[in-house]
Amino acid sequence: MPLRLPLLLSDGMVLQRDKKVKIWGWAEPRETVTVNFSGKSYMTVTDDDGKWEVTLPPMQPGGPYSMEIKSQNSVITIKDILIGDVWVCSGQSNMVVPMERVIDIYKEELDDCDIPLIRQFTVPDRYHFKGPKEDLEGGSWEPLNKETVFRFSAVGYFFAKALFRRYNVPIGLIKACVGGTPIEAWMSKDIVYKFLENPEELEKLKDDSYIESVKKEQEAKIKAWFDYLDTTDIGLKNQPLPFFDENYSPSDWKIVNIPATWKEMGLDSTIGVVWFRKEIDIPSCMAGKPAKLYLGTIVDSDFTYVNGKLIGSTSYRYPPRKYNIPAGILKEGKNTIVVRVISNDGNGEFVKGKEYKIFTEDCKLDLKGQWLCKVGAQAKEPLPPQTFWQYKPTGLFNGMIAPLLNYSIKGIIWYQGESNTDRPEGYCKKLCALVEDWRKKWGDSNLPFLYVQLANFMEAKPQPCESNWARLREEQRRALLFLDNVGMAVAIDLGEWNDLHPSNKKDVGERLALLAQKVAYGEKDLVASGPLYKSMKIEGNKAVLEFSEVGSGLVAKGGDMLKHFAIAGKDKKFVWANAAVEGDKVVVWHDSIQNPVYVRYAWADNPEGANLYNKEGLPASPFTTEDEI
Repeated sequence: MPLRLPLLLSDGMVLQRDKKVKIWGWAEPRETVTVNFSGKSYMTVTDDDGKWEVTLPPMQPGGPYSMEIKSQNSVITIKDILIGDVWVCSGQSNMVVPMERVIDIYKEELDDCDIPLIRQFTVPDRYHFKGPKEDLEGGSWEPLNKETVFRFSAVGYFFAKALFRRYNVPIGLIKACVGGTPIEAWMSKDIVYKFLENPEELEKLKDDSYIESVKKEQEAKIKAWFDYLDTTDIGLKNQPLPFFDENYSPSDWKIVNIPATWKEMGLDSTIGVVWFRKEIDIPSCMAGKPAKLYLGTIVDSDFTYVNGKLIGSTSYRYPPRKYNIPAGILKEGKNTIVVRVISNDGNGEFVKGKEYKIFTEDCKLDLKGQWLCKVGAQAKEPLPPQTFWQYKPTGLFNGMIAPLLNYSIKGIIWYQGESNTDRPEGYCKKLCALVEDWRKKWGDSNLPFLYVQLANFMEAKPQPCESNWARLREEQRRALLFLDNVGMAVAIDLGEWNDLHPSNKKDVGERLALLAQKVAYGEKDLVASGPLYKSMKIEGNKAVLEFSEVGSGLVAKGGDMLKHFAIAGKDKKFVWANAAVEGDKVVVWHDSIQNPVYVRYAWADNPEGANLYNKEGLPASPFTTEDEI
């Protein structure tokens, strides 16, 4: 076995300052390995399996340095090493969302992102069920610059940048996150079995032939479904011209307004292909120039053509449709935009509240309003289901976290929970178990762990009601009561009702960085959180609430009265309440509730208008005073 290093230990890596640092790898059994670094040599002998490791002493920030690792017949040199702070960025899609997705609202960052002392290592997506993997499948360290910024996690980017500006030390991000994943996928076998209804599934998942057979069967059914649409779609096989051709002349198409749902367009529950077409007049200021086409978000997938040329397609519902139109396609006068939309289950939609426009630097045309539409092909059944193996318990821990555990880090930032909202009960225990387990496996019982509470999402409701999203947020809040050296960034004011992946990642990253300053960097007097519910006392027909993290004082942002408080008696029939700040307390009441028992704040999928903040400008966490939820 030749001398080999894990992929994390590679050119451009950032090593953790002020902590002992392991350097490890593989070579021939019982072979001597020497690590030369910073003027010192560290020698060890591999074990019977060829594994070896040495431990470097705590080091001050700096660099760049080189490291030489030698065995009897091999030499490996690692170049451009920095010593600074290393943070693992994990969770699901809101941690995955890259700067590329949001750069249009943060264009100024392109002029302020050439910071080679900030680096990111992207862990390839991989699940594995047979136990923890020792190494990754790929990945390399990338310095931050105008070319690489698009691949950085947006949350991670703003988090790292804020810390770099604050402490002026190198920052390394290890991005290990996968969209759509429940927390169980990130838990080790040591703890996850306590939370599974069918723990025997863990053994079944170790059978590669089982997974492959299910995969093949499902993929065949999915392929057949799409093949059927492609072969029966009258828009593709229309003669002499397909629907997307700029010279095709529609004669019996229906007029609809976009954005709208299938139902609003009179398409009922059409499963399959629907074509949309719009003619626009391009002014001379846009003709011939490169342009951008924004089509909001579309449920589920689309193929989009401009003047007969395919300019973009997206295979699933969540990404914003932001397509580049190359120079030379747009012409002065009549132009056509054609969108072939595939609805997987009959709930197709052009999502409202998004931008629908075509534009250049100088000109813009609004695309909302009348379009033509025609059904191209219909399927009798919805798209066949697909098993997402990366969502299964232990898979991502084994494949993506276990290979990192030898690498010394400063802490972890975590944005996850959306995929547990279908069953939010018990999330607090799961999160606490994950934090304690990861700390144990990293060998640091006090490892800082900072996480994002779920943002507001979906349409606001006019009356108090139950909400799984609110319950999940409450589970996240309560984890603060059981864990030390953690922080929760409240994002209840940063979401978008119509987007699971809100664009404002800057405030999320900077709120996490603020928590890091206090939790990980020891700025103990810093106000790093919004108000957190502490206790309630009943005085007559009023509930008096106390909070921690009040900072310089509580405020009702944007007015005198607080919004989104609800109150109930023991029957738990909540009604909107009056609420006012009185000193460092909040007093809540309603004339119809003479004997209040419970209070909720911002208890909704999207608690629009919730406005309890501290004077430092940080929002209060949603909460309920109920002991059991």
